[in-house]
Amino acid sequence: MNKNEQFRNDVLRSVESLTYEQLNQQPTSNTWSVMQVLEHLYLMERMIVSRVKDQLENGVDQPTEDKPFHLAVDRSRKVDAPAQVTPSNEKQTLEEMKSKLAESRAALIELEETASEDKLKQKSFPHPVFGLMDLKQWIDFIGYHEKRHQEQIEEIKTAIGA
Repeated sequence: MNKNEQFRNDVLRSVESLTYEQLNQQPTSNTWSVMQVLEHLYLMERMIVSRVKDQLENGVDQPTEDKPFHLAVDRSRKVDAPAQVTPSNEKQTLEEMKSKLAESRAALIELEETASEDKLKQKSFPHPVFGLMDLKQWIDFIGYHEKRHQEQIEEIKTAIGA
């Protein structure tokens, strides 16, 4: 099992016992609910897969050095989510969200199975914190991003008494 799958399984295990109310409860008015975190993960994965596909088809070769994207799990540094991956305030069931997450993950797996690793390492686009990352790093980043947010989910669970 690769890191992306391991981290996704960890996230889903951490929320499986929560009620609909707990999933959708925001600890404060300016923090996300567990469901909003899950929606953010779905939106982020979709956006990364879309950008990687676009770069594979239309990007110019721009190899770059490896970045320490594994540091994304460090929650001491807050990063505001870009608008396109900011979750809505719409309440959802866990089953609805699991379906969306399965859809975005299937697209990622298809991309991994069809793209050559050499091409993934030749093309890149910038990350707001780590700078220019090649497409292979972006794919690997997804799991570390989810691990970061699993810690956020645990903080939310504590805050709402779940």
